[in-house]
Amino acid sequence: MTDVQSVTLNDGFEMPAIGLGTYQVRGGQGVNQILAAIKDGYRSLDTATNYDNEGAVGEAIRRSGLPRSAFFVTSKLPGKYHRYAEATKAIQESLYRMGLEYFDLFLIHWPLPKRDHYVEAWRAMIDAQTRGLIRSIGVSNFEPEHLDRLINETGVTPAVNQLEVHPYWTQERMRAEDQKRGIVTEAWSPLGRGSAALKEPLIQKLAKKYGKNVGQIVLRWHIQRGIVPIPKASNLVHQRGNLDIFDFSLDPEEVTAITALNRVDGRIDNQDPNEYEEFD
Repeated sequence: MTDVQSVTLNDGFEMPAIGLGTYQVRGGQGVNQILAAIKDGYRSLDTATNYDNEGAVGEAIRRSGLPRSAFFVTSKLPGKYHRYAEATKAIQESLYRMGLEYFDLFLIHWPLPKRDHYVEAWRAMIDAQTRGLIRSIGVSNFEPEHLDRLINETGVTPAVNQLEVHPYWTQERMRAEDQKRGIVTEAWSPLGRGSAALKEPLIQKLAKKYGKNVGQIVLRWHIQRGIVPIPKASNLVHQRGNLDIFDFSLDPEEVTAITALNRVDGRIDNQDPNEYEEFD
């Protein structure tokens, strides 16, 4: 089993340096896929209310036979529950669906600044943390102005900001902004969707150099930038391969070269956090 490294959050808790994304992993088949990943060494499992699979993730945890303390479980609050009272109930319902007593990490899924209730949601999460329902609280898809408003109005800095990050959307600005505030950056869709970035000659060349596959090169690039990738993989070979990234290092100039693949139109679905209206 691969020995997965960990990172320390600004609240003192530790989080595995790579996790398993579970978007579109549902039902009995999803339970089996997650169980296979757990068997291969995954301990960080990332879900969300809007993924409609919190139950499957919780069931896999129970069937694994491992203690709850072995896992780092993340879920996310949907935009329709940003009001304080609704957020409070939504956190509790997520725990009931998963059959858990607490989350290791809970995130606001999108800021939805046009609705302008994310500070209210953040206060509900702070209170849920105080009651022991959540250990670490964070956000997803937040821009610097959203982060600063949370910090200035509540005095509590998010532990994590989960963002779209991959070779065509490298988020160098946001990585630096998070780092400046002591926030760990996580990457959703860390390989991009589709295989275009993985076909880049640079990445293929590095895969041959290090005896790794192209996905492992990209995940290692994330790790060396201080970013925690959350790749989704239902294929068992891909699951195992994605963990096997801690036995080599890219040269600094190679990290820089992959970062230079960034494109101004590199977002997968052009989801601008200042404009995007999250699905209900």
